Amino acid sequence: MGRSTLHNNEDKDRTADGVEHAPAGLTAPPALPRPRPVRDAVVAVVLALAAAGGLVAAFTGVGPAQADAQLLDESVEARSSGLTALAVAVTNIGGTVAMAVLAVAVAVWCWYVGRRADAVLAIAAMGGGFALFDGLKNLLNRPRPPVDNRLVAVANESLPSGHATMSIIVVGTIVVLAWPGRGTAARVAMVAVAAAWVIAVGLTRVYLGVHWFSDVLAGWLVGGAWLAVCVTVWSWWRSRRLVTETSGG
Repeated sequence: MGRSTLHNNEDKDRTADGVEHAPAGLTAPPALPRPRPVRDAVVAVVLALAAAGGLVAAFTGVGPAQADAQLLDESVEARSSGLTALAVAVTNIGGTVAMAVLAVAVAVWCWYVGRRADAVLAIAAMGGGFALFDGLKNLLNRPRPPVDNRLVAVANESLPSGHATMSIIVVGTIVVLAWPGRGTAARVAMVAVAAAWVIAVGLTRVYLGVHWFSDVLAGWLVGGAWLAVCVTVWSWWRSRRLVTETSGG
C-alpha cells in the first residue's frame, strides 16, 4: 500500500540541504531493531529468577543478607553532616514519588511527539513497578533496621526497597527510549550515568538506616526484571505494528 509510518517520519527529518537525518533519542520514532522475542524472553526469565533469589535471600537471611548488619554498622560509623545532607538530597530526588513524576513527564513528551507506544511503556513500567514492590512489601512484611539508626522517616515494610526498584525501572526506561540512533560513546555515557545514579540512590537507603543492603539488592533485581518484561512486550508490540503498517493491514 505504501510506506510505513516510520518512513513518513524519516521524510519529515529531511532538511533543506536534501540530507536525510535519522531520528534518534526521545525526539522522534527511531528505527526499530530486528525483533528478537526469544532473546528478550530469556533475559526477562533470567532476571525474574535472579529477583526471586534475591527476595528469598533477603527474607531468609542467607547469601548477601548475611552482611546486612555489618554494612549498616559501617554506614552509621561513616556518617557526617555533609554526607548526610547529600544522602538526603539524593534519596529525595530518587524517591518513588519523584520517579513517578519523571516517568509521567517522559510519557507526556513521548505522546506529544507521536511516540504513543513509548509513552505507554513509560507509564506501564512505572505503574506496574510501583504495584509490584508495594505488593511484595505487604506480602513479605520484613522489618526495617532499628529505629535508632534511621535518619529519615519511613512508614511501610522493608523488602524490597521501593527507591531501588523504581529508580532502575524509570531511569532504565529512559535509557531504553534514548538508545536508538546514539553512537557508542553516547550509549556508554548513558549507561554509566544511569548506573551511577541507581547505585547512589540505593546506597543512600542503607546509609540513612532505613533499609538493609539485601533490601536494596532485591529492589534492583525486581526492578530490572520488571523492566525487562515491559521492554519485551513493548518491543514485540511495536515490531508487530510496523509489520502491519508496512503490509498495508
